[in-house]
Order: sequence, then C-alpha cells, then structure tokens
Amino acid sequence: MPVVSMVRRGPRADARGPAAHLRGFWIAAAAFAAVMAFGTAPTPLWPLFAERDRFGPTMVTVAFAAIVVGTAAGFLLLGHLSDRHGRRVVIIPALLVTTASAVLFVVWHGLPALVVARALNGVGTGLMASTATAYLADLYQRARPGRPLSPVPGTVAAAANLGGLALGPLLAGVLAEWAPEPLVTTFVVFAVLMTALSVALLLDVPETVPRTGRMEGAPRRFGLRPGAGAVFAAAAGTGAAAFAVMGFFSSLSAVMLRGVLGEPSVFVAGMPGFALFAASALVQLAAGGWSGARMSGIGVVLFPAGLALTVLSVYHPSLALFLAAATITGAGAGLLFKASLAEAAESARRESRAGVLAVFFATAYAGLGLPSIAFTVAQDHVGLRASLVGFAVLLSVGAAVAVAVARRARG
Repeated sequence: MPVVSMVRRGPRADARGPAAHLRGFWIAAAAFAAVMAFGTAPTPLWPLFAERDRFGPTMVTVAFAAIVVGTAAGFLLLGHLSDRHGRRVVIIPALLVTTASAVLFVVWHGLPALVVARALNGVGTGLMASTATAYLADLYQRARPGRPLSPVPGTVAAAANLGGLALGPLLAGVLAEWAPEPLVTTFVVFAVLMTALSVALLLDVPETVPRTGRMEGAPRRFGLRPGAGAVFAAAAGTGAAAFAVMGFFSSLSAVMLRGVLGEPSVFVAGMPGFALFAASALVQLAAGGWSGARMSGIGVVLFPAGLALTVLSVYHPSLALFLAAATITGAGAGLLFKASLAEAAESARRESRAGVLAVFFATAYAGLGLPSIAFTVAQDHVGLRASLVGFAVLLSVGAAVAVAVARRARG
C-alpha cells in the first residue's frame, strides 16, 4: 500500500486562514438558526392546517410531534457521522433535507402529508443540531486559536438554536397575517433561504475535521469521559424537561389562544412561541459568562414560576398573562438548556463529541413531542385545567431532580 494512503489528510479548505474560518462560523450559525426556525414555523399555522384538513387538537400534537421520529433517526443513526466524515458534509444535506420538507408542505395536503413532512423536517434537524454545535466550536477555535476556553461558540450555538426557534413562529405569523396564501408562502420563503445557505456553505465555509485514508480507529458514536455517565444522564433529563415546555407552546399555544382566549389572529397566535424562544435566546446571551451552576440554579426557579403563571392564565384568561408566562418559562428553560448542553459537551470524549451531542439532542427532542401528546390525551379525560396543573408539576419536579443529580455527580 502506498505510504500516502496511510497518513491523515485534511480537505483543502482546512488550509484557509482565521478570516475564512470566522466568516464560516457566522454562515454556519445562520444555517443552524434557519433549520431550527423552520421547525417552529408551523406554530401559528396549526389551526389553519386543522381547518383545512379537518382534524382536532390531538392530531395537531401528533403532526407536530412527528418531528421527534425524524430527529431520533437523524441524531442517533446519522448524528455521529461528522466526527468521521466532516462537518460540512453533514450540514449541507441537513439543509437540503429540510428544504425538501418545506416543498412537501406546499405540494402535498392532508394529515399524512403533515406527518411525513414533519418527520423529514426532523431528520434535517437531527443532522444539523449536533453537527452544527460541534462545527461552530471547531470553526471558532481555528478563527481565534488564542482563545481555547472562550464561551463564544457555546453561546452562539445555543442562541442560534433557540433564537432560530423564536424567529420561526414570528416570521410565519407575519407571513400568514399579511402575505397571500399563508400555507404556501411561509414554506416557499424557508425553502429559498435554506437553499441559499446550502450554496454559501458549499462555496465558502472551510471543513474542520481531517479525513483519514484508512477506516481503522474511527471514533465511537457515543464515548463519555470516565465517570461522566451520571452528569450526562442528568443533563439529558434537564434538556428533555426544557424542551417539553417548548413543545407545549409550539404545538398547543395557538389552539389554546383560539379556544380559551378567543383570539383569531394568526400573528398573535405566533407570539407565545416567539416570546418563549426569544426569552430563551436572550437570557442565554446575557448569561454568557455565568457558570453552569449559576445558570441551572436560576433556571430551576424561573422554570416552575413560568409554568405556574401558565396555569393561572387558564383559570383567569388573559393574553398578557399568557405571554408573560411564556416569557418567564422560556427564560428558565433557556438557562436550563444552556447549562445542560455544556454539561453534555463536557462529558464527551473529544473524538465522540458530535455522537454524544446527538444522543443528548435526541433525548431533548423526545421531550419536545411526547409530553405534548400525553397532555392532549389527558385533557380528553380530565379536562384542560387539571391536565395543565399535572403537566406543570411533573416538569417542575423533573427539572429540579435532574439539576440536583447533576450537581451531586459533579461534586
């Protein structure tokens, strides 16, 4: 065998300087935000889909939660691939798969179509989330080699994730309220945006993972540092609790605004989701220099406080109270998510970072969909108010227990 096939060789783009890596850092962040925004874009549109395709609140949550199936496949089966084959090689297909999902929303109607489109959306999200988080860290390290411990890549990754989730319902609400054909225009806009970003990534963003000439020594999909199992498990549980409230507001807030508050505006229907995710993103930016213990300590107080206000807004219907509840809940969930994401990343072996983050995000996204389905099923049996109280109590206790376990394991 020729000697040249035995050595590690990086892609040509790896030789670019810090400026190219910094430019690529922001392009990758924009791509991450776009895919996440597309995941929440249907939030204010669910009542329109329900009217067009004639299904009720339970089927709304089923259609919404179909993304969980796709993300599980994307995270667990494919999320580790960038550790071996390269970050960009995975992120560009993630954008293209999500674009295909947007096209399906336009050309195929009915509940089965929504389920398939959301599942495909989930595959793109699964490919993007764990890979983009690792890619941003790689790009920033090469752009700023003198700042190995900088919090910037983690902050930008979390802000792109939750900031994108915030922009999705806001943009969709604006387009649905004032643009023609809301169930078409929204998805065409996202398809064009993600196609443009995939071209930008292909042409201008450096690769950061060197490729090997041989298959021996491929990194494990899931490799934790010694003794980090309990910390990772607690981080995954905290992420699931944080995403559960995000799933609740994304899938059911628009339905609740119409049914409980009598609010018909599609734009207003997107505001609770925007308030929750925007608060999540902003509080993470504000907490850029905070320790994980401080973030989780404050988050575990804000989180149940916001859920308590959500329950109160149902007993005393008020749009202002509901938006305040979404904002406070989002702030608490954002702090818990950022702290848990950092803990998960620190638990991973360096060569298995994307694979470990894939498992973390798969667990979090299970929280995004499954509790919302359970909530609607419980609502059919015991009513909205009792279901919401139980939902708030279980999530609050679950988050508190996960934070306590993580602190004890670190100690």
